Amino acid sequence: MLIRLAAVALLALSCAAPAHDIPNDIRVQAFIKPEGQQLLLLVRVPLAAMNEVDFPRRGPGYLDLARAAPALRNAAALWIADNVDVYEGELRLPYPRIAELRVALPSDTSFGTWADALAHITGPPLPENLELYWNQQLLDMLLEYPIGSDRSSFAINPRFARLGLRVLTTIRFLPPGGAERAFELQGGPGLVRLDPSWLQAARSFVEQGFLHILDGTDHLLFLLCVVIPFRRLGPLIVIVTSFTAAHSVTLFTSAFGYAPSALWFPPLIEMLIAMSIVYMALENIVGSNLERRWMITFAFGLVHGFGFSFALRETLQFAGSHLLTALFAFNVGVELGQLLVILSLVPALHLLFRFVPERIGTIVLSALVAHTAWHWMTERGEILARFPRPAVDAALFVDAMRWLMALLILAGTVWLVNGALRRLGWLTTNSTSSRDG
Repeated sequence: MLIRLAAVALLALSCAAPAHDIPNDIRVQAFIKPEGQQLLLLVRVPLAAMNEVDFPRRGPGYLDLARAAPALRNAAALWIADNVDVYEGELRLPYPRIAELRVALPSDTSFGTWADALAHITGPPLPENLELYWNQQLLDMLLEYPIGSDRSSFAINPRFARLGLRVLTTIRFLPPGGAERAFELQGGPGLVRLDPSWLQAARSFVEQGFLHILDGTDHLLFLLCVVIPFRRLGPLIVIVTSFTAAHSVTLFTSAFGYAPSALWFPPLIEMLIAMSIVYMALENIVGSNLERRWMITFAFGLVHGFGFSFALRETLQFAGSHLLTALFAFNVGVELGQLLVILSLVPALHLLFRFVPERIGTIVLSALVAHTAWHWMTERGEILARFPRPAVDAALFVDAMRWLMALLILAGTVWLVNGALRRLGWLTTNSTSSRDG
């Protein structure tokens, strides 16, 4: 009897498991168009992502189109309409009306443009006698929301992460009289403002910059290396200002598309960031002075600026028409994060060096940082080595000359600033050196 019960249980589990299988990669496509007193949301989602709905089938698993309408409407409501919130200003719009539903073939390309997608979903449905496996097709739907004005500011919160293990949602927003804006969202991105004001963009990017510093272990270790030997206000102002100026240059340069676009460039920058930490840690061990430190920090700041730009690249789509505002705001957030870190490190190091001789503490801390960063550098170097070397051609020569000219200009600027700092007496304070006991 027990054996029979166990067999029945195993059979039930094996039958139920496919219904709850979560697809690996799901792509959701959407258009949003405010029009008069209504907002139209066109969505395309694979039927395989909605596998808990019992779609009527016939034969070896063909979708029974003649009887599918109620199940399709249930799927559209349960998986899409229930999991998307649309806002007009700060007001959440009421539940949408499911105006149209269509099953589409995987080869259908109508979602390339708004006009084609709308024509497809309002056109004739597929013939009911087609033999289509249910989990290989697409479901298109048109949702309608009542709005006060199509000139309002709109936002959307698509909670589609449960459709698959990895969900990519592409949204194209078509404001009246404005240029189309495209968004590419991973998983559940939270609230996305489709046309943010400059204040909303600024607030969002200040927060991103601030959190990026606090989440970036490599940037934190670099700041630690900067602060260890220089813990007084004057030297810190010079060093941190040089780092800020340098990373701002490359952050803006990269954001406007002047950085190399080759695939090997991001791993190269990541390796150089690790190398900058190793160098700063070793310099702390052998000794440094303020004049050399601020110039080295400036040079490495150029590298870290590219690293900041990689973090910013995927989120600039949320800036709307306020690109410059977003860049400045992100930079402000980075500086606020750096300031918080430095204000935390300085008293912590002062407290540590009350109990540990300063020179010994500097060497031990710097050695630990150098050890960690060395492993990062070798690992990232191995990743970089997998990329093919750039072709030596005229285009590479032109890019090299352009960057060489930029570096010469920056080097000249550093030389002039260094002379000015000397005349003002800002470089007279030295750090611990190899001779200190």
